Amino acid sequence: MSRTEQFERQTGTEGRSPGRWLALSVLVLAVLLVAVDATVLGLATPSLSEDLKPSGTQLLWIGDIYSFVIAGLLVSMGSLGDRIGRKKLLLAGATAFGAVSVLNAYATSPEMMIVARALLGVAGATLMPSTLALIRNIFHDPEERSLAIGIWGATASAGAAVGPVVGGALLQHFWWGSVFLINLPVMAALVIVGIKLLPESRNPVAGPWDLVSVGLSLIGVIGVVYAVKEVATHGATWGVWAAAVIGAGCLYAFVRRQFTLPSPLLDMRLFKHRGFSGAVLADLLTVFGLSGLVFFLSQFLQLVQGRDPLEAGLAELPAAIGAVVTGLVAGRYARRYSVRSVVAGGLAAIGLALAVLTVIHKETGYPLLGAALLVVGLGAGFSFTVTADVILSSVPKEQAGSASAVSETAYELGAALGIALLGSIVTGVYQGFTAPASVAAPVAEDAHESLGGAVEAARSLDPHTAEVMVGAAQEAFVDGLRLASGVGAAVLLATAVAAWFLLKGQRLQGGIAH
Repeated sequence: MSRTEQFERQTGTEGRSPGRWLALSVLVLAVLLVAVDATVLGLATPSLSEDLKPSGTQLLWIGDIYSFVIAGLLVSMGSLGDRIGRKKLLLAGATAFGAVSVLNAYATSPEMMIVARALLGVAGATLMPSTLALIRNIFHDPEERSLAIGIWGATASAGAAVGPVVGGALLQHFWWGSVFLINLPVMAALVIVGIKLLPESRNPVAGPWDLVSVGLSLIGVIGVVYAVKEVATHGATWGVWAAAVIGAGCLYAFVRRQFTLPSPLLDMRLFKHRGFSGAVLADLLTVFGLSGLVFFLSQFLQLVQGRDPLEAGLAELPAAIGAVVTGLVAGRYARRYSVRSVVAGGLAAIGLALAVLTVIHKETGYPLLGAALLVVGLGAGFSFTVTADVILSSVPKEQAGSASAVSETAYELGAALGIALLGSIVTGVYQGFTAPASVAAPVAEDAHESLGGAVEAARSLDPHTAEVMVGAAQEAFVDGLRLASGVGAAVLLATAVAAWFLLKGQRLQGGIAH
């Protein structure tokens, strides 16, 4: 009997070997890797803006190109892991993720940074589907799997907490690129330990990997998201319409092709299961409502309220702490009460917390911000953990990679759309502020690109003029943040209502009949 077969027998109904929990500890390292990377970017944005001097549009691209690429490739990579082996794909992706992090750290221009972030998205697309799919195959017992998913989600939240604190400490003493280098020791530990502990798993009847479907999904997702972003930022142009048409056409062709293939890249029949579809939709709209706010919150704490990077990182801790706490108990509560009450309740909590943030201003005290962030974390821990469990339990384990990829695609697509649309709201309102008449046109133009640009441009002005211009820029930024928070709150509350109906009758269990 092979080592993999022995492991699978131990983690099935015949045994309860501690080995499966050691394997889980390796998988959560990959989650930690991605979560830390996502959070430190927002914290490093002010320093990065000062050094690389990106335009407002380039800054948004730096923020969301990672999500664009990863969203376009997740389905393809999840399917690839089903075919070649999820362990193999995970370890290769972790190695690439660490290597490309070095390129991010030493980027010397906005263009180079955008390319580096895109490459990081390619590597990141291999990690998340592989981790969830391996959990589905390692933990056969439904309650153990719920706990494992809770630990997986809690680790992502812990990464969101560790990222700002460690990143803030690094930014106190080193340049902004150092925040990407923290990926290297995590990657090394993941690869070294994963080789020994992780079992290999794949779909034994997956069939060939369809490269045409890979191309259609990548072009389709990127085309549509790019069009949405450009419409929100610059309005509709012929180029934007062309991207939208090409993207939508590719996605339509992708769906049609999946129905004709004997071994599709993504089994579209999964969406006939109402629980699966409802959980995916809840994930997408939840992240949409949150992402724009999270992307700009670090700038608010640093550039508006004057906190240093470490203090800003510590200020964001309540959200991560809340998500860790509820992520670990979400499965138990969903079984005790119901899936829809836990998910809808979590979404409503996030929506109400975002609604509270519509009243913030420059002098808002931390107790209000901290309480709102804590409620956001509590709601997210409940919602994301249970929806991930629903998605995985709705498919046979052979399709775990594809199902996990759909879940992660919804997450990353929601993040990309949220940063594009809600971020564009913040940017659009911000760019409407009026600079003092004595400020030269080139300086005023730089100040209108971003809040970081305004702070940098003010250094060339006399103290009084600089104070007036930066004050006006900060007020405009906060106005935009309040509006984006209101839109996010509306989206989350509407999603809570939709989840209540879509997840009616859904239960956490070992799976559905196939």
